[in-house]
Amino acid sequence: MVPAAGSGSRLRGPRPKQFLRLAGVPLLVRTLRALARVAEIDGLVVASPPSDILGTRRLLRRHRVPRLLAVVAGGAERQESVWLALQAVPLESRVVVVHDAVRPFITRELVQAVLVAARRHGAATCGLPVSETVKRVRAGFVETTLDREGVWLVQTPQAFRRALLWEAHEKAQQDGFSGTDDAVLVERLGHTVRMVQGLSENLKITTRADLSRARAFARRRRPG
Repeated sequence: MVPAAGSGSRLRGPRPKQFLRLAGVPLLVRTLRALARVAEIDGLVVASPPSDILGTRRLLRRHRVPRLLAVVAGGAERQESVWLALQAVPLESRVVVVHDAVRPFITRELVQAVLVAARRHGAATCGLPVSETVKRVRAGFVETTLDREGVWLVQTPQAFRRALLWEAHEKAQQDGFSGTDDAVLVERLGHTVRMVQGLSENLKITTRADLSRARAFARRRRPG
C-alpha cells in the first residue's frame, strides 16, 4: 500500500509532491515501479488525493505501472489514507507492506528484508541508527541532551500481518490516537516491531533541498 494523498505543503509547489518529476518520471510512478520489482508483492494499492482519483489512475495507466490493484480516495492525514487503502487489500493477503509515496529509491533487497522480518515477527520496519548528538530544543534553546543509544531514524517500507495492522488501526480510531507511522499503532497493542537496517539513500522527499538531492541522485541512476 502506498499512501499518496498528501498535499506536499512544505514544498509549496503547484502540485502535490508525489506528482513532481525526477528525470522525467513522477515520484509516485518511480516508487510504485520499485515496489513492483519485488516478486513477493502481489499487487499495489494507492491512496490518492480525493480530488484527483481519476487523474491518478490516468497517470498510472499512462506510465504502465504494473500490478496495480486499486486507486482509492485517501484521507486528510496519512493514517486515514493507510486505513482506507487497507480496505482495498484482498482478504487473502497475509502480509501488507506500507511505503511512503515519496521514497522512490528503495531497493528490492530492502523490501524483501522487511517482508521476511514481518513474516517471522508479525511487524517490521526499517531505519538507521542515529550517529549524531541529539538535543531537545524549546523556543530556540537547548533544553537537554538525549542519550542516542538505541535511537533510530525510522523509514519505510514497513510490513505487518494484515490482521495485526487492521486491529492496530481500529484500536487507534477507537482511542482517537494519531501516530506518525503504522508501527507506532502496532506498538500500542503491546506487539513488538522488528527493526531492519535501512538505507541512507532511502530519502523521503519533503523539502526543496530533499528534491534537489533526489534529482542529483536520480541522474546517477537508471531512469525509473
